[in-house]
Order: sequence, then C-alpha cells, then structure tokens
Amino acid sequence: MPIPADWPTTEAEALAEQERLRPLVRSDGAGGGAEGGGDDRLIAGVDVAYDDDRDLVVAAAVVLDRTTLAVVEEATATGRIAFPYIPGLLAFRELPAVLDALDALTHRPGTVVCDGYGLAHPRRLGLASHLGVLTGLRTLGVAKTPFTFDHHEPGPARGDSSPLTDPATGEEVGRALRTRPGVKPVFVSVGHRIGLAEAVETTLALAPRYRLPETTRHADSLCRRALAAAASPAPDVN
Repeated sequence: MPIPADWPTTEAEALAEQERLRPLVRSDGAGGGAEGGGDDRLIAGVDVAYDDDRDLVVAAAVVLDRTTLAVVEEATATGRIAFPYIPGLLAFRELPAVLDALDALTHRPGTVVCDGYGLAHPRRLGLASHLGVLTGLRTLGVAKTPFTFDHHEPGPARGDSSPLTDPATGEEVGRALRTRPGVKPVFVSVGHRIGLAEAVETTLALAPRYRLPETTRHADSLCRRALAAAASPAPDVN
C-alpha cells in the first residue's frame, strides 16, 4: 500500500488541506447511498490499528447487511504510517490505508461508519467527513470519547441523548448517545451526506446488544488480527 505521492507530509500542508475540503462537507442525507455509488442495503465499518515500532498501519473495512447485521464481506490493507501523530490531524495517518481497504471490497456500501469523528472536530473535518468528501460516500463518526467538546450526561435509557457542543462557539457538533442502559454513551457526529438525526438513528440500529455499533466491533477485531499477523516474524521454512 503506497502512500499517495501528493499526500500532505507537514502540519501546515495538512491544515491547508482540511481548510480546502471543509466547505465540501454536506450535513444532510439527500440522495441516499446511491448518489455515491453505494448500495443502501449495505453498511460498512472501518477502523485502523498501528504498530509504531515497526511503522505499520492496518486498516479494516467490514460490510454488513443493514437488516440482519450479518457480515457480507471484509477486507484489510497494510502499509506504512503516512503522517506523524498530531491531534486533530489523525485522518492523515489513517486515510491512505482506509481508502485501500475500501477499494479492496467488491461490494460498495451505501454508508460507512468510522471509529472517530466527523463534524465533531476543531475544523469540522474529522476522519468521517474527510473520508466522505474523498469518496462521495455517506459517512458518520461514532467515537468513544467527546474529544475537546462539551456535553451533559444523557438520560440512563437506551436512545437517550444530549448535545455535543463546541465550548468556543456553543455550536452543536454531535450527540452523546446512550446505546445501552446505564452504560457510558458514544459520541455521534455527521460525516458527509447524512443528517445528525439519521446518524443517531443509524448508530442505535447498529448497536442492538453492545455499546459500540456492530460495524465498529467487527472492523476493530479484524484490523487487530491483521496487525498481529503483519507484525509477526515470517516462519523459518529452512
């Protein structure tokens, strides 16, 4: 998996690219997955695992049937880490591998769920939004923490939610969503071509039994297994 030749290599280049792409984000669901060439019956999860000592990154893409949540297809991509660790610029570390994993699929999902943020980002271009703009797919972010944003604890019942807000502007950038009764919430934000209400509804539908959506659970497990295999020394055949 080669890193694209024009991929940003410095913080200044990455910041400029985020500013360029941000106006292209659509925070509505008009057009459906078909507009981006995807099948609305399918939904995918993507996730990434690293081995910094070996300069390895593995991305996984897992496609599920939206109705049954059964796995339809899965793919991985392994390569070198594309960008240094800088908060707010993690997409530049992860996206080359994620794009390769998605390209390896034979099915094109109507929606992609990212383990991270979309508009809930200082420059309103987290990985989910960045991925959506680059691919044209409908995307959303489901994160485990609120990053730098504020929220009040949602009610204790499944489906309870509260606004996730930018403390600097008061803008609502997502929702803190309770997917399991009495279990800490997840943090949902728009990626691209989806509204916030639909992103919340989609997350709930994908989390019938656990805190995290099934898309994320499957993709996380797959990328960790693939990273372990990639980092293992080759067997001695002599």
